[in-house]
Amino acid sequence: MAIPVYVVIVTHNSAEELDICLAHLEKQTVPIKGVAIVDSGSTDPNFLDDISPLPGMKIIKTENVGFSRANNIGFKQIVEDREGMVVFLNPDTFLPPDYLAQAVNVLNENPAAAVVSGKLLGFDLKEQKPSGKIDSTGIFRRWYGRWYDRGQGQKDLGQYDLISAPLALCGALMCCRLKALVPFRGDVFDPDFFLYKEDIELCIRLRAAGWTLVYDPKLIAHHCRGWARKRQKVSYDLRLMAARNEVLLYRKHPGPAMVWALLKLFLVQVFRL
Repeated sequence: MAIPVYVVIVTHNSAEELDICLAHLEKQTVPIKGVAIVDSGSTDPNFLDDISPLPGMKIIKTENVGFSRANNIGFKQIVEDREGMVVFLNPDTFLPPDYLAQAVNVLNENPAAAVVSGKLLGFDLKEQKPSGKIDSTGIFRRWYGRWYDRGQGQKDLGQYDLISAPLALCGALMCCRLKALVPFRGDVFDPDFFLYKEDIELCIRLRAAGWTLVYDPKLIAHHCRGWARKRQKVSYDLRLMAARNEVLLYRKHPGPAMVWALLKLFLVQVFRL
């Protein structure tokens, strides 16, 4: 018996990517019970009026409430079941036709898993083709506290082709077991995180509750990623937000890595690194 599958997509000035994302979603080989598109304060949200609706789709327009709150709004609007799978999907992430079917299988094979994901590969939106480089194969942490997407920027040569249990999974594509999210009463992502580190915080809570996370390399998708490749090209405000959220993360989940987070915040504030 097929389990219910839901998809939540948060947009913010995402007209260029969303049509491609939805075209891939429409080709999935499993039925999707509901799709929520939550626009969080796009400068001109009129692009949403031209979307060809998918079955069970709801479009919600809000002010810029942030990534976490917008995902929670979408979740509450469409999810009706306590069993099944909800997929939090960035509009610049594109799924092959069998992705959701395979994700359901991975969840079924791993009953202790709260979230499954796989190999995210880069995609060049301007050239309309894969970059051939890795975007994320799970999120890990250095001994001193820095979080990083494993393999990011490396050419994909099969170096991360083993199933593993990372500390966190990238929020661009998280296939979540609904049963694991029930205790959060719809507030899946912590609304204190406007943007950045909300995926890590969710994964920490789930692991603390006894769930596991699964990275399975047979799950392959493509992600354009809005974060500039060179740090100096990222706006100061976004770098500052990321640094502040790292401090917030360690306030909520205390540990010695707070030293690293405070140092990083200091360097961004004072030296604008």
